[in-house]
Amino acid sequence: MTDAALPRSAPTRAPIREATAWDRLKTNRNWLGFWFMVPAAAFLILFLAYPLGLGIWLSFTDTRIGRPGEFIGIENYEWVLGDRKFQDAVFNTLFYTTIASIAKFAIGLYLAILLNHHLPFKAMIRAIVLIPFIVPTVLSAIAFWWIFDPTFSIISWTLKEMGWRTTNINFLGDAWNARWSVIFANVWRGVPFIAITLLAGLQTVPPSLYEAATLDGATRWQMFRHITYPLLTPIIAVVMTFSVLFTFTDFQLIKVLTNGGPAGATELMATMSYNTAILGGKIGEGAAISTAMIPFLLGAIMISWFGLQRRKWQQGED
Repeated sequence: MTDAALPRSAPTRAPIREATAWDRLKTNRNWLGFWFMVPAAAFLILFLAYPLGLGIWLSFTDTRIGRPGEFIGIENYEWVLGDRKFQDAVFNTLFYTTIASIAKFAIGLYLAILLNHHLPFKAMIRAIVLIPFIVPTVLSAIAFWWIFDPTFSIISWTLKEMGWRTTNINFLGDAWNARWSVIFANVWRGVPFIAITLLAGLQTVPPSLYEAATLDGATRWQMFRHITYPLLTPIIAVVMTFSVLFTFTDFQLIKVLTNGGPAGATELMATMSYNTAILGGKIGEGAAISTAMIPFLLGAIMISWFGLQRRKWQQGED
């Protein structure tokens, strides 16, 4: 009997193994995206979520520098809400944020529209506009500290030389003068960010829309109202959100320029939290002040994203 006549057994199939996570990683884009997000998520948890959670926990304790605290409930918040200095700090923060944000948006939008036109040396002008934003905040604050100096202020000297004043202006020694001075410094620093960002948005608007509006006899205001503003609304929402957040949590400018003075006239919630927790040693109370800022920041984000981003705003409706 030859080998060819012998019956042949059917080939055996290899057992089907279950796909592992590594196999899914190689074939499933969702898993691949997940692993790419892990480093960013770890970074956010380590440097944002953990400090935030720790600060909230400390706000419910009586922790002091050099001494671990015990859980005391909402006593720190009861003290904060009843403290006159904290109420003044809330007023100063809201006033400072509102006026500075409105001024930065108005000036920044005007500069963006101006720089969007064909101007000589436009590239150089754009670079010059960015200088206040590039300069470190502390250096800007020191420069303004000299500008607003009660004795050597260049503003007071100029006004006296022109015969408009006979005495120096007490910029940082008077309550309202100090408030307007720090707002001016903040606007000077924040306008470039808004102007350049809105300028980038203006460059995406098709010129054909303006040409069609011109042929229809539209005025400049009508073109701005029905073309420029609706198309810029998403960018305005993002820019103003960041502007409000940066202004509300401003610390360096106030700390260097006035340190909250005179008599707490420029004390913001951020500087009060630092002075209470670090300089005063009351970590729990300082953490409570910082935590009290969260509802205001969430409110600003809500107004921006759920208000300015509504569809009818983008369509130019009322």
